[in-house]
Amino acid sequence: MLTVGTVWFVIATYVLMLAAYRYSYYRWFHVPVMSTMVVVDILFPFYLYLTHDWYKRLIVHQEIFSFLIWMHFGLILTLYALYFLQIQTARKIFADNVEARGEHHSQAKAIVLVRGLVIATALLLVDPESVRAAVVMLG
Repeated sequence: MLTVGTVWFVIATYVLMLAAYRYSYYRWFHVPVMSTMVVVDILFPFYLYLTHDWYKRLIVHQEIFSFLIWMHFGLILTLYALYFLQIQTARKIFADNVEARGEHHSQAKAIVLVRGLVIATALLLVDPESVRAAVVMLG
């Protein structure tokens, strides 16, 4: 059931991120939500590391050789790079550099797209056994 709860948590954070993206002109909402999403995305791998048996999954089941695993990892690194650039342009905006707004908005579109792809590839990587266990518990 932990995996199902994790999936719902990630989807909920994505919906919240979309709302913050849509209502970016409300700084009191946009800045804290987007900052929280960055922190969540940075800390989430630590949570996964502490709650899953990665040796069994990656080494024993040989999923380390899966293209999907490496594509997911590459998308995560891309997301982190975009977050870094986004924070740099946000600092320029807070310093009253209005020219940085266009760049910030373009980066935001890329972040929304890449984070959606990270979530999509993560959903493809969900362990089928944990999903079956959750369905049995519910049914």
